[in-house]
Amino acid sequence: MSSFVNNPLLSSWKNEPFQLPPFHAIKPSHFKPAFDEGMKKHIADLQNIVDLQEDPTFDNVIAAYDRSGYVLSKIAHVFGNMCGSLNTPELQLVQLEMTPLLSRHRSATFTLPGLFEKIDVVHSKRLTQHEPPLNSEQIRLCERVHMDFTRAGAKFSDADKKAYADVLAMQASLETQFQQNVMKDEELFTIVLHLADLTGCPDTLVASAREAAAERGKADDEYVITLSRSLVEPFLVMSDRRDLREKAWRAWTRRGELSPDRNNQKLAEDILKLRKQQAEMHGCRNFAEYQCLDMMAKKPSNVMELLEKVWVRAKVSANREQEALEEYVRENGYVIEGGIQPWDWRYYAEKVRQSKYNFDESTLKPYLSLERVTEAVMAVSEKLYGLRYVKRADIQSYHPDVDTYEVHETLANGDDRLVALFIHDNFARPYKSSGAWMSEYRVQNKNLPEGADPIEGIPIISNNNNFAKGSPTLLSFDDATTLFHEMGHGHHGMLSNCTFSRLASTNVLTDFVELPSQLMEHWLKQPKVLKQYAKHFRTGEVVPDDLLEKLEKARAFNQGMSTIEYTACALLDMKMHSIDDYSSFDLMAFETAELERLGMPQGIVMRHRPCHFQHLFSGSHYAGKSSGPMMMTAMMLCVMRCMFHV
Repeated sequence: MSSFVNNPLLSSWKNEPFQLPPFHAIKPSHFKPAFDEGMKKHIADLQNIVDLQEDPTFDNVIAAYDRSGYVLSKIAHVFGNMCGSLNTPELQLVQLEMTPLLSRHRSATFTLPGLFEKIDVVHSKRLTQHEPPLNSEQIRLCERVHMDFTRAGAKFSDADKKAYADVLAMQASLETQFQQNVMKDEELFTIVLHLADLTGCPDTLVASAREAAAERGKADDEYVITLSRSLVEPFLVMSDRRDLREKAWRAWTRRGELSPDRNNQKLAEDILKLRKQQAEMHGCRNFAEYQCLDMMAKKPSNVMELLEKVWVRAKVSANREQEALEEYVRENGYVIEGGIQPWDWRYYAEKVRQSKYNFDESTLKPYLSLERVTEAVMAVSEKLYGLRYVKRADIQSYHPDVDTYEVHETLANGDDRLVALFIHDNFARPYKSSGAWMSEYRVQNKNLPEGADPIEGIPIISNNNNFAKGSPTLLSFDDATTLFHEMGHGHHGMLSNCTFSRLASTNVLTDFVELPSQLMEHWLKQPKVLKQYAKHFRTGEVVPDDLLEKLEKARAFNQGMSTIEYTACALLDMKMHSIDDYSSFDLMAFETAELERLGMPQGIVMRHRPCHFQHLFSGSHYAGKSSGPMMMTAMMLCVMRCMFHV
C-alpha cells in the first residue's frame, strides 16, 4: 500500500488546484506501477458487471461500463499527453514497454468472458424493451459501445481473439517506435549557421534561429535551423542560399529515414501487413474498407472519387503556378540548374507573391505576436460562446512555457460557472512531437463513479502548437490560423455537455470532427477581428487596411501547390491501405510509382512523406481514412480557392 501512497499517479489529487495532475511530482518511473494497478482495477470493474445476478439493463451494464476503468483513464490521459508534449528519453523507454501491455489490456477488456453477452442483450432491446424508454443519448451509447466491442473482436472464436490481440499488440509497438524515430530525427538534426548564412531571412527568423541555438548551448555567433516546421518552412521561403535550402529540405522530407538505426520504412511496411491481417479478420478485403465502415463516407470508393476530382483541378492550378514561377525566374535573370526544384518552390512563390500582390509576409508578422493572437482567439471565444479565460500563473505545469487558464461562463441567472481548465502549450522544443493538436487530461463527464468530486467531471483541455520561440514570438498568418484552428477543437472539448464519457468531446465520427476547427479559423480571417487585435508589437499601431487588402488578395496564391501537397498524401493513404497483397510491397518504390502515375508536378512533394507520416503510422486512427479529416478539410478549402480565385 505504501508504494501507492508514494506514487502521485495513484494518490489523491484533491490537494492540487482543480484536481489537475500533480505534474511537479510525476516521474517516468511512476507510470509502470500505476498502470499495473489501474489495469487491475479496470478488470475488476468489468468483472463486477459480468458477475451481477440481476437482468442486464442500461444502468447496470452500459452506464456501468462507461464508468469503468476510472483510475486507469486518469493515468492514461497524463501518460499520453506527456508522450506527445515532453517525451524524454526516460519516458520513451516506458512508452516502449507499456504500449504492447496496454494494447493487450484493451483486448482483454473487450474479450472478457460474459461481458459482451450482457452488452449484446441491452443493445438488442435498446429501442423497444426498456421501461422507461431510453433517450437518444442512451441509445447512441448502446450502439457505440456495441460497435466498439464488435470491431475489437468480441464475436471472434477464442483462438481468433488471441490472434487478434497479438496483431494489435504488435501494431502498437511498431507504431510507437515509428513515432519515437521521427521525434528523435527532429530532436537531433540541426543546421548550424552564422549570420552571413541567413541572407534574405527577416529579423524575426534570425531571432528564432538564435533562440534555437541558445537552447542547444551553441556559441553566441551561431544560429540553428531545426526540423520544426515553424523554423524550416520560413527558411525555405526566405533564404537566398539555394544550397542551404536544399540541405534543409532534404533533411526535412527524410525524417524517419535519416539514420539506419531509425529507418521507418521497414516499420511502416510491417504495420501495413498487420493492418491487412486485422481487416481480414473482420471479413474486409483491406484496411481502407475496414476503416471506412465507421465513417460517414462508408466506402473507400466514395473517398477516392472525391480525391480524384480534387486532384485533377489542383494539378491545373499547380501547373499554372509553376509557369508563373518559371516566368519570374526568366524575367529576373535567375539561373536555376535543373529547373524549379522542391527546395525552390516556396522561395520563388514568395517572390512572385510579393511581385504580383506587393505583399511580404514578414511585414504582417509584427502585428501577429503570440500575445496578441492569443488575446484575439480568447476574445472571439468569449464573443461566440461566452467563455472567459483567467490565467493562473501560480499553477505549475509540466514545463515553464506552458500556461494554464480557468475557463468560465456567466449563466442566465448571473451565476458564474467553471466550464473547463485550459492548458496552452505553444512552443517547439526537444522531446515534443511536431505539428499541432488538441488533447485532454480529463474528458467532460457526468457519469462519475460513486464518491467522485464533481470537479472530476470538468474537462481539462490542452492545445499544443510548435511555434519557434522568439522575443517576442511573432507568428505568420498560417501560424495564427493554426492557433485559431486548435482552439476550435478546444471548444469541442470545453463545451461538451454529454452524460457519458464515451460520447463526450471529440468522440464523433472522424470525418466530422473538424467542423469546430474550421468555424474558428473563419473568424481570424475577418477584418473586424484583425483590426481590433492585430497590433504592432512595439508601437501598438493597428494593422493598416492596405496590408489586410494585400493579404486577402495574396492568400489565394499558391493554393494549387498546397492542395497538391495535401491531396497526394490522401491519395497515397487510401491506395496504400487498399492493397490486397503486401508480400512483395516496397514502400519507397510504391511512393515513387504512385506519384509518377498521378503526374506529380515538378517541384512539389507530399506534405508528409511515408516515413514521417505520423497521422498514418504512429497510430491507426486516421489511417485508411484519406489521411485524417483535417487534411481533407484543408485540401478542400485549398482547391476551392484554386478554382475560384487564382
